[in-house]
Amino acid sequence: MSVQVVLPRVMHVGADASHKAGEVLAQLGCSRPLLVTDRMMVRLGYAAAVQQALAQAGIACDVFDETVPEPTDASIAAGVEKVRQGDYDAIVALGGGSPIDSAKAIAILGKHGGTVRDYRFPRQVNEPGLPIVAIPTTAGTGSECTRFTIITDEANDEKLLCVGLGFMPVAALVDYNLTVSVPPRTTADTGIDALTHAMEAYVSRKASPYSDSQAIAAMRLIGPNLRRVYHDGSDKAAREAMMLGATLAGIAFSNASVALVHGMSRPIGAFFHVPHGLSNAMLLPAVTQWSLPAAHARYADCARFIGAAGPHDDDATANGKLIDFLYAINAELQVPTLEEFGAGHERFFSLLPTMAEQALASGSPGNNPRVPSAQDIVDIYRSLWAEPQLEAKRA
Repeated sequence: MSVQVVLPRVMHVGADASHKAGEVLAQLGCSRPLLVTDRMMVRLGYAAAVQQALAQAGIACDVFDETVPEPTDASIAAGVEKVRQGDYDAIVALGGGSPIDSAKAIAILGKHGGTVRDYRFPRQVNEPGLPIVAIPTTAGTGSECTRFTIITDEANDEKLLCVGLGFMPVAALVDYNLTVSVPPRTTADTGIDALTHAMEAYVSRKASPYSDSQAIAAMRLIGPNLRRVYHDGSDKAAREAMMLGATLAGIAFSNASVALVHGMSRPIGAFFHVPHGLSNAMLLPAVTQWSLPAAHARYADCARFIGAAGPHDDDATANGKLIDFLYAINAELQVPTLEEFGAGHERFFSLLPTMAEQALASGSPGNNPRVPSAQDIVDIYRSLWAEPQLEAKRA
């Protein structure tokens, strides 16, 4: 049975790939782009560097720099209006997952109108918006090569998953040099996000030989290098490996979908403003442990690909080492518990039924090898509160 594979039309991967922005837009026949980014990219000079690359191709561009972490329907409104009032024929999205996700929504809403909620899953948004050239500056979301965007509906405190060909960038410029200045906390969060993408794509019920090939390659790149970039951000070889791994993981999950970790992660982000990668990190060990009975062999493969287990370990041994690895890397990368992050105990526990309902409504838990009920999700959420240390888990 065949599977559909969706990718950007053009990709440049490697050092200084971002310098190709003008050349790529010219190839696509675009000459009036809007640069969508955030103020940090402006302060760091990355936005000016992209503008210079465009100028070398004779292309001038306006800048919208008001995107925010964990974008909302309100935060993108000014960008949508700018597109509606402007005469743009493309969007250049520069930044981490949040600016790129913002740009995807702006490209669709700016062209077709409506609200973000109109485009939420299970609707498949296949109508094209403005073409997007995505330039990621973190090794994490893989949004530069996915057909997804996530925008929070502020009125309902709900992260809306939007899916379809219309959200796939037409080009991705993957330049690891842009990640060297990323601080350790963001490096850790985005890196575990990429690892989660690769693992969930591999164990997903929608996995295929094609998505497996991308997920396996991603895990082999991310596993040995995540600690390295966290402890030494100037390690360019490790930065390059993480950037390529994140992009491959994005390709993998864009074509196989994510699963329970992501379904449960979005409500944590919406209600408690936990960054997406960090909420994934909080969930990954517990969800993996809960899911193991339904996919022993697949999770054992993951353990071997990331280097947590050896090639001669049997599946049971490999899976034990995988759980140990996930808790240990959270400890090393200083991933806080929800309590340590500052989530209020009473509010967290009162919201568990709503969070479970939102997680199921996203559709992602249905891709998990072990499909949960709402009560299962509530039980896993409960286990996250003041998560015991690794030693307690082994006892």
